[in-house]
Amino acid sequence: MEAITVQTIIKASIEKVWKCWTTPVDIIQWNNPSEDWETTSVTIDLNDNGAFIYKMKAKDGSVAFDFTGIYDKVIINEYIESTLFDGRKVVNIFKANGDETILIETFDPEAETPIPEQEAFTQGVIDNFKKYVEGL
Repeated sequence: MEAITVQTIIKASIEKVWKCWTTPVDIIQWNNPSEDWETTSVTIDLNDNGAFIYKMKAKDGSVAFDFTGIYDKVIINEYIESTLFDGRKVVNIFKANGDETILIETFDPEAETPIPEQEAFTQGVIDNFKKYVEGL
């Protein structure tokens, strides 16, 4: 299956964007695709070969899961490459663009969920991230 790419442009410095993307107290605030979802806890070891666990659930209790994996390569303020628990790859690229930051996420889709649904979910998450960062 072909990888999915989503992106956004955030009106904030790359340092601020990076901090909000990688700090558990911030991640809990923005890591959901819509008001129907929430992230209840985040544990990360933001180093090459470090693990991460995001506990996510639908607020109505219908679905809950742990989003987990290992950071393969971390370059501060630039790049994060991860392998998810099921072997899929995720790459996040952070590009400074004047007083804005371009955030690009590319990930291998999983087989059970339709591609448009996975793309919409992930785009919703990064759109919520943009809203969070720009609101600080």
